[in-house]
Amino acid sequence: MRQIPISDFFKTPEESFFRVSPDGKYISYLKPFKGKQNIVIRSLADGHEHMATSLSDYSVREYSWTYNDQIVFIQDVIALDEYRMFALDVATSQTRDLLSLEKGRIRILNNRNKKEPDIVTIMMNKRDPANFDVYRLNIKTGDLKPYLVNPGNITEWFPDDDGKIRLVKSTDGVDETILFRPDDNSPFKPIIKNNFKNRVAPIAFIGDGTDFYALSNVNQDKTALVEIDAKTGKEKKVILTCDKADIDRVDYSRNKHRLELAICQEERPTEHFLNEDVKHIYDTLARRLHNTEMIVVGRDSAEDKFIVYTYTDRNPGTYYLYETGGMKLTKLGDINSSIKPDELCEMKPVSFRARDGLVINGYLTLPLGDKSTNLPVVVMPHDGPWRSRNTWGYNDEVQFLANRGYAVFQVNYRGSTGYGKAFYSAGLKQAGGKIQDDITDGVKWLISQKIANPKKIAIFGGGFGGFSALYGISYHPELYNCAVVQYGLINFFTYIKDVPPYFKPRLQMMYEMIGNPETDAEQLRAISPVFHTDKIKAPLLIFQGARDESANISELNQFVRELKKQNVPVTYYLKQNERKFFRNEHNRMEMYTEIEKFLNNNMRVKP
Repeated sequence: MRQIPISDFFKTPEESFFRVSPDGKYISYLKPFKGKQNIVIRSLADGHEHMATSLSDYSVREYSWTYNDQIVFIQDVIALDEYRMFALDVATSQTRDLLSLEKGRIRILNNRNKKEPDIVTIMMNKRDPANFDVYRLNIKTGDLKPYLVNPGNITEWFPDDDGKIRLVKSTDGVDETILFRPDDNSPFKPIIKNNFKNRVAPIAFIGDGTDFYALSNVNQDKTALVEIDAKTGKEKKVILTCDKADIDRVDYSRNKHRLELAICQEERPTEHFLNEDVKHIYDTLARRLHNTEMIVVGRDSAEDKFIVYTYTDRNPGTYYLYETGGMKLTKLGDINSSIKPDELCEMKPVSFRARDGLVINGYLTLPLGDKSTNLPVVVMPHDGPWRSRNTWGYNDEVQFLANRGYAVFQVNYRGSTGYGKAFYSAGLKQAGGKIQDDITDGVKWLISQKIANPKKIAIFGGGFGGFSALYGISYHPELYNCAVVQYGLINFFTYIKDVPPYFKPRLQMMYEMIGNPETDAEQLRAISPVFHTDKIKAPLLIFQGARDESANISELNQFVRELKKQNVPVTYYLKQNERKFFRNEHNRMEMYTEIEKFLNNNMRVKP
């Protein structure tokens, strides 16, 4: 097995985020310039392309087309903790500054308003750091007007096909309420109230009426696609449900006002087609793009041209342009052409029973070769737990580790999303409890199946996964040789206290999920690694971005000092001008080089 260079796995994507202009005349995508992601425009008429931006300080964070051949994009200037928003005129290649917001965030809500093509609807916490308000921004004149002022409890806004906001979601901390208004001149009225364990996520209004499509798990375990009457909040019918998993994604055409496709994340993504024309497109593509997952990620207004993204567990992704006229398929670009799928490893779905009998799912990636027993293993608990899960597909960290000869074990412990309400609820207030038992039981299952060498097991995670790694080496030192932690959660008290201001409306919900710092103080203290440095003996490698808004850097620095006082072999990298994830390519390369050395040094057989 060839050792693939670290740079091949973790370099900045070569070509990514392909989009087609609404008029179908241009393709855009992101490409590195001086190590930063910039926008490239390609004419479909003659194939000519040019780099439309030349940012060399920070990458384009997100971008999107408007109806009149303008592109709006956002840049996160990490050193200043500032978001900047720009408009790019495709005809002239001129870039205009639109907005800048220090210590705040800008999010694009709606950018394709046929009736007012110069108007973009955005969310910003400019007035109050704790609340996002909605504004309408004229990208030609720069005129910014408030559209909806947040009374203090709105957490989500849902624009209709014309960009008008007729549905919003509010919270009192635990219960969520969906409110509806028929038009801009009417007040919002509550129509649906749920505990946070129940979920209703609006997708789109049906035609010009008041019924809307939504994802909902009200009165059922798995999240289903339903139709709801907005005047009453009553569910009119269930359109689709999956037996084994929640519906994870629904594709809806705002141009043709129709549902097209729903995807359930089971062991692998499972598609359910809701429109015959769309099914025909996917069937046509499947005959030409074999053994790959496909998803439409962009389209022009006429829906004659589609951007198709394909991937597998061993392919980071390729973009194609599909033109319905003549059924023409053109390859646009690879995210990473250095990766050769036949050199990578299969991600296999696995399941086991936890000690209380609950079935836990996950993925196991074995290194290439005939050997499938007595392998060194890296356990990778995911972040979350109540907003994420592992899914089947390409993962650069997993493939990097498998290429270095490690089996990689990913556990979707209780509390992970995607498996229904009961499984999600089983994880509430189980941080440091049954969640950690599930990870431990998974490792013991690997050992019982003779897959894992019991003397060569590491644990590696970010965020809550970092907490799980620290918990593992603290309370199960017999299982793990060492641990790698990225942006780790070390203290549940400060994690709750230091949430960003705009997360404050959800604090009561966080108490329900993790624990209340007042009433559950004893439990939170018992599981927070910062109070138990004496329990950690195994070698530890820690990475942290200094601009991670959810991290308490001084506390982490003190945590590392305490570990060193107790002669724990800990190595700590604090990177300036990085948030949670290291966006700087040099920092990424250094991080994975150190991880490789660390695992190589510490995964020798214990005496």
